[in-house]
Amino acid sequence: MASNLPDSHPDDALLVTDEELEQALCVLAGSDPENCSYSRGYVKRQAVFACNTCTPDATEPAGICLACANKCHDGHDIFELYTKRHFRCDCGNGKFGDFQCQLNPAKDERNDKNRYNHNFSGCYCTCDRPYPDTDGQDDDEMIQCVICEDWFHSKHLGCTVVEPEELQEMVCETCMNKAPFLWTYAAHFAGIQPSSLRNVHGMKDQPALTNLQSKADGTRTQPFLHPQEAGIRSSPRKRNHPETSKVNTTPGECRLKKLQGLERPRLGAVFWPYSWRSELCTCTNCKKAYVAAEVQFLMDQSDTILAYEKRGLDEPFGQHPLMALLSSMDRVQQLEVLYGINELTSSLNEFLEQCVSEGKTVTAEAVHEFFAELRARKKRRTDGGFQ
Repeated sequence: MASNLPDSHPDDALLVTDEELEQALCVLAGSDPENCSYSRGYVKRQAVFACNTCTPDATEPAGICLACANKCHDGHDIFELYTKRHFRCDCGNGKFGDFQCQLNPAKDERNDKNRYNHNFSGCYCTCDRPYPDTDGQDDDEMIQCVICEDWFHSKHLGCTVVEPEELQEMVCETCMNKAPFLWTYAAHFAGIQPSSLRNVHGMKDQPALTNLQSKADGTRTQPFLHPQEAGIRSSPRKRNHPETSKVNTTPGECRLKKLQGLERPRLGAVFWPYSWRSELCTCTNCKKAYVAAEVQFLMDQSDTILAYEKRGLDEPFGQHPLMALLSSMDRVQQLEVLYGINELTSSLNEFLEQCVSEGKTVTAEAVHEFFAELRARKKRRTDGGFQ
């Protein structure tokens, strides 16, 4: 979304199209906003949330679907976790005590196949810090590993981070070592070397990313709509897909064995081009290795975030409330709403940045004063003839 719009905000100053809005909402559009996903079982991929109000105990992590976040946990302290694979909604099960799901109260006590990590308690990366960092210790941007689905500060990845338009899927060093055969593929198909081998003595912190930022080429630098997500980015993003070099094998021949011989240091996270999964060997022995390392989903091209987002755009479960609202308005009203969203986002970012720079704690009183000033500013603009 464009920033620093003038008060007069003529039509040509607001460069936000319906297509750009839909792209910004595609993560949520791929999940059902009205019906609890529990009845669908362990969903291949869906937007997942954690409720700190209902399940604050880190020893009993729980995740809820988009519909339950909207209907059952409205007004609660929610962590938005982007998407998770093979996950079943926990809302109202045994982890929630007496709290019942309003959409589907008949649920098992546990979803034993769900996988949880410290993200469900609001902590991320190897540093185990919250996001946003309430102590202001780390405002570096974050990137998600496509295997463990944890989020990492770019400076904690142990490698040089490529520019966003070149970024594809990322696998953290821990996950690379859990599936060590991936290092062989990395030597051939991944181009990012550990920072220590590229004479990089320190990675420059990247600025926090702005909300609702989606490039025309499909590069998603900010997947979420909630303020807590500014600065977090997902590794699978580019839509202009470079081709990887092909390895010719005969039927039944192990592609991994043919690639062995070329090595790269087993250090740091690895960034992969879009089509790298198609290079993985699918012989019987390699398939067994994927299952043993619990990464068999890498053989499935539809497992990627890109595929999920595309499904959300092509066959959304339902129109997002913001899109539904805008579609019911004329062009002038649409501009007013979008201008208001932009002003709120910009002002809130400035307010939070000022608090951080001055070392101030964000209190309830300060927040009330912030919104009072926004209302006063709107009134002055209205009285001045801008409405």
